[in-house]
Amino acid sequence: MSSRGRYLLVAGLVVVGLAVSVFAARFGDGGGRSASPVVGAAVPDLTLPYLDGEGSLNLADLSGSQDVVVVNFFASWCLQCRNEHADLISTADAYRDRSVRFLGVAFQDNPARAIAFLDELGQGATTIYVSDPGSRAAIEFGIFGVPETVFISGGVIVGKFLGETDALILSQALERLLIGQSIESRQVGEFRQAPDGES
Repeated sequence: MSSRGRYLLVAGLVVVGLAVSVFAARFGDGGGRSASPVVGAAVPDLTLPYLDGEGSLNLADLSGSQDVVVVNFFASWCLQCRNEHADLISTADAYRDRSVRFLGVAFQDNPARAIAFLDELGQGATTIYVSDPGSRAAIEFGIFGVPETVFISGGVIVGKFLGETDALILSQALERLLIGQSIESRQVGEFRQAPDGES
């Protein structure tokens, strides 16, 4: 092969390599959403009203009384939230004696609709449910869509899962956190950003 032919071959391989890199970066498996600026931040000092009943809950107080807190943002209009709901309840019940507490936060939802959603699908006996007036918690936690699940340990946000999760994914994350290991924030399934007909 002539030197010109070798040059063209190498140049072509470089161009192909660059194109593959750009394609992977732009159209990969959601890896671009894995890094979250809130991971590593302290739990926001927010007080949110209980979804069904009187009173309110302070997030900082809850995270200070448990080894791990799992905060799941859900909405009645979200099919993926419906799909994962039973797994959230079963996982919360399985870890009830291991200083793990689950918190459900109604995301951009009418409280009555969120309560009806829980009445239909069941409320976890050990899960606390709150509303989020003005989306204060969603903003503080950097919520991108629903469902989204935030993990807190030692008063610090240590990871986020975007999208529909399940009992296996949740338990794997909890087992790591309970022995002091880190978890990778990532997209784990499909998610919604708004109800049908809204952007």
